[in-house]
Amino acid sequence: MSCTAYDLRAKEIINLNTGHRLGFVYDVEITLPDGQVTALIVPGPARFFGLLGKGEDLIILWDQVTKVGEEIILVDMETAPRRQRQERRRWFP
Repeated sequence: MSCTAYDLRAKEIINLNTGHRLGFVYDVEITLPDGQVTALIVPGPARFFGLLGKGEDLIILWDQVTKVGEEIILVDMETAPRRQRQERRRWFP
């Protein structure tokens, strides 16, 4: 099976260990002399509707990729990503 970097961007990444949806591929990291994919990059979560920027990007090494399907990429990651919601701050005392 062959696919382009553009094709990878349309695929959603799911962690097999936790079942979390990690997001869609934003960028691909490759080695220049070999042209091999070394990592997939998923954008971090938006903060306050994107007005305050975004969180850290999630970098998934190619060794963690288990299966590449037509619509989904399955990855085997030990820990859950750092994309969980923070505690809500109280505006009132």
